[in-house]
Amino acid sequence: MAETDANKPRKKKDKAKPAEPKTVAEAKKLEEKPYWQLTDDEVLLRSPEPDDDYKTSDSWRVFRIMGEFVSGFDNMATITRGVSVFGSARTHKDDPNYRAAMETGKLLAEAGFEIITGGGPGIMEAANRGAFKAGKVSVGCNIELPFEQVANPYLTKSLTFKYFFVRKTVFIKYSNAYIIFPGGFGTMDELFEALTLIQTRKIRNFPVVLFGSQYWQGLLAWLSSTMLNEKNINPEDLGLIHLTDSPKDAVDFITKTCQPIENGDAKL
Repeated sequence: MAETDANKPRKKKDKAKPAEPKTVAEAKKLEEKPYWQLTDDEVLLRSPEPDDDYKTSDSWRVFRIMGEFVSGFDNMATITRGVSVFGSARTHKDDPNYRAAMETGKLLAEAGFEIITGGGPGIMEAANRGAFKAGKVSVGCNIELPFEQVANPYLTKSLTFKYFFVRKTVFIKYSNAYIIFPGGFGTMDELFEALTLIQTRKIRNFPVVLFGSQYWQGLLAWLSSTMLNEKNINPEDLGLIHLTDSPKDAVDFITKTCQPIENGDAKL
């Protein structure tokens, strides 16, 4: 990824280098301390302070954000058949969902799709691994986090973002479908953002697949019994979601329902 002002490493000011441990006991004590890094997202989203210097204010920060958009769009310009796969970074390699995500990534890649994930471990790694093993395009869109997330080794294209909203725009813009495996808050965020954009017709209706009926059945039941019953959504809104336990079914559904790219329609 080309270095721009948006992704250039920032110099840390007035930070003394920690002393190296002299004993094993000291080293273990250091390992127990949580690693925390101030991120650009945290700086951007905090409220302004009276003594903030103008040149470090939000208006100047727009140029860094703009650079990250430009870099992301440039690097993703060749992705026209992307499918984004989301899920927990905590899923282990011996988990059935890991194996299912790897198989799904492989089948999607063999069907001519390019796999896009968050670039990290767990489900993301599994989907990238499937595409990588198939010898196809495997994209990772990583994010700067307070606790460092290392990119998985199964990427043919790797990007790193400082801002969540830039990264999420890239996911939506270059995806023709979403597959959502079991995950946590981040996974839910991606799921409901896609559903909101489709429901409000900000993007074309593209396939949104939930993988793992046992994991998602409680959420779907609540959407039907509570949210729909309170008339906060319409019955057709629930039709935006396809539930499955089969990698082949997920890929077949996307292949059948994914809007053809030949017609020139853009989602964004």
